[in-house]
Amino acid sequence: MVAGVLDIPYPVGSPDVVPEAVLLPMNGWDLQGYRLGYGGGFFDRTLASLAKRPLTIGVTYEFAKLDTIHPQSWDIPMDYVVTERGVYRRDGDRLEFLGEPDMGEGTLASPVCYADEHYFGGKA
Repeated sequence: MVAGVLDIPYPVGSPDVVPEAVLLPMNGWDLQGYRLGYGGGFFDRTLASLAKRPLTIGVTYEFAKLDTIHPQSWDIPMDYVVTERGVYRRDGDRLEFLGEPDMGEGTLASPVCYADEHYFGGKA
């Protein structure tokens, strides 16, 4: 291992590994599949540099959906966006909602947190 950019160690002489799929965090997103990230464009530049683009899956919250993020020419849209509501898939130039998963009661893919309930030490 040798120190790379920002003193982050990396292996010397090992082959490059190109992922087939990438999970990307999203601070915001729009129905065209574009993501609002953490600034700097690191993910977009990395994806653009790969010979074969991996499947891109954005992970975020439903409430972070925006009308538009005003994408720039270098922004790369996600193939899928996953929220607590369910899964969206890019179809043409828009994301299509695939529907809510069949989770039984409720409408969210993830259960609601009841942190104030008695089993978490809160009120009975």
